[in-house]
Amino acid sequence: MSEVILTNEMDEEMTLNMGPHHPSTHGVLRFIIQSDGEIIRKAVPDVGYLHRSIEKIGERCTYPGYMPYTDRVDYVAAMFANECWANACEKLMGIEVPKRAQYLRVISCELNRIASHMIALGAMAMDVGAVTPFPWTLREREYINDFIEELCGARLTYNYHRIGGVSWDMPKGWRDKVMAWVDKFEPIMEEFDRLITLNDIFVKRLANVAIITADEAVDWGLVGPNLRASGVPWDLRKDDGYSVYPEIDFDIPVGKGIYGTVGDSWDRFQVRCEECKVSAKILRQALDQIDEHPEDDIVGKLPKKMRPDGEAYARIESARGDMGCYVIGKGAEEPYRCRFRTGSFTAMAIIEAKSPGLFLADLVALIASLDVVAPEIDR
Repeated sequence: MSEVILTNEMDEEMTLNMGPHHPSTHGVLRFIIQSDGEIIRKAVPDVGYLHRSIEKIGERCTYPGYMPYTDRVDYVAAMFANECWANACEKLMGIEVPKRAQYLRVISCELNRIASHMIALGAMAMDVGAVTPFPWTLREREYINDFIEELCGARLTYNYHRIGGVSWDMPKGWRDKVMAWVDKFEPIMEEFDRLITLNDIFVKRLANVAIITADEAVDWGLVGPNLRASGVPWDLRKDDGYSVYPEIDFDIPVGKGIYGTVGDSWDRFQVRCEECKVSAKILRQALDQIDEHPEDDIVGKLPKKMRPDGEAYARIESARGDMGCYVIGKGAEEPYRCRFRTGSFTAMAIIEAKSPGLFLADLVALIASLDVVAPEIDR
């Protein structure tokens, strides 16, 4: 009889809270975990802890006045939310952006993409037990923050882009400093691969963990590196060809299952490493090509009063993938409605489907590999 009781007790599931304040949830997120010992039966995301009604705020601000608020849509990669809002307003009002301003947008966004991926890569390595890579990635991010601070005066919520262009041109000597850093950064990423990406312990920790197939990635609406890691070569910079990206030569990194299965947690890490190298290549070309437009304005011709009537949708390739902004104008100085579509929200949805059967420690790897950011989820 005692054996039966003991067996029944051991078969009981535990309900655990992970978060909302937890170092591995990458923001104020909570997961309700049902586990049998170390094996997860189900992990349900509980979101909403960072909701600030940012879309409703957009309906109470003028079109240009809403730009600083868009920084908070994704505070790790604020340039992209700036650009997305600017693109939507430009489509709505028929504003043409000068070429030099488009290049400055590309340069600032690709710098921000690397900075965002540096946080994602360093944090993911630290989440699974490797502490050393995080200071390495922070060091490179600090260089980028210095450049962006010279460009617009801020280091996190940049507020650099404007409807019709950008706020300031690059300072004197800035281009050469960025180019010199790019020359040093590319070999550093090769060294980073030797340090952690190809590290045998790290590979065994992530290979074949939380595999997301190409069909699953598409069905669940994954975007950006999470989609490309599953082998789907979809990138709006190529497939939508917005801004001056069609004039720049670059490839799209995809997951190849080199050490495990295509779409596993290691592929999601490795794709972001490769994207940093691609962004460096884009920066090099953009910094060269911007010299072809030395006299261009940095802001296009704007209407005297921004009171558009109609609707528009713009989408850009953020650090976390396809970011969309939908805006409706009804002849007032404030938008009638504005709406953001972000990659982190859809990435959160697949965690519950992929968590059964994982170890508790593997859930940490899954969350980190998806690079979710809390404000993108709640808004």
